[in-house]
Amino acid sequence: MFTLYRFVFILAVVAVVIAPSTSWADDGYPSGTATPEGAACDLARAFIRRDVALFEQVTLPPFGGGESRTQYAIFLANTKTAILEEVIHPTDRGPQEISKVFVARPLSKSGPASYAYAAFNFSDVKFVDVTVVLRGGGISTNRTLVVMDNAGHWRVHPAPNIHSLLSDGLNQEPPSTKEVARNRALPSESQQK
Repeated sequence: MFTLYRFVFILAVVAVVIAPSTSWADDGYPSGTATPEGAACDLARAFIRRDVALFEQVTLPPFGGGESRTQYAIFLANTKTAILEEVIHPTDRGPQEISKVFVARPLSKSGPASYAYAAFNFSDVKFVDVTVVLRGGGISTNRTLVVMDNAGHWRVHPAPNIHSLLSDGLNQEPPSTKEVARNRALPSESQQK
């Protein structure tokens, strides 16, 4: 019995060492490209803060070839322009703050992950549901496609419909239920105001 406890302890230590370190933003939610949840939250923060640099940092750069690459590059350029326009002429729309983040999940269909690896040398494909409070009132949940690139970083694909084989079944997945625990040691944005 003692050996079983020692084995479980060793497994727990290994899991802590192997698990990617999560960075936390001031709002108490994950940040950075080490985790799919961090990447998805940073995409939301790019719109919340109207931050083009953060948008560029967290999104997949144009990849692949042909018409889908062209469409994706145009989408990224148009989105950056729209964010800059919001900086110059702020409106009372869009996300104000993150209110919930759900644990990343793999797509039920195996095709997207296989396609991602075979066609683009991506390591994994998942999605993260992020709920935000809107500036004009109300809430919205955004289903965010996240891809692990060949360097081991999670990047967001903000226009998954452009690469339909990469996102097959994304919007047919049931709602997420397992929330990421908010790091309450950090003050939320609403507490800082």
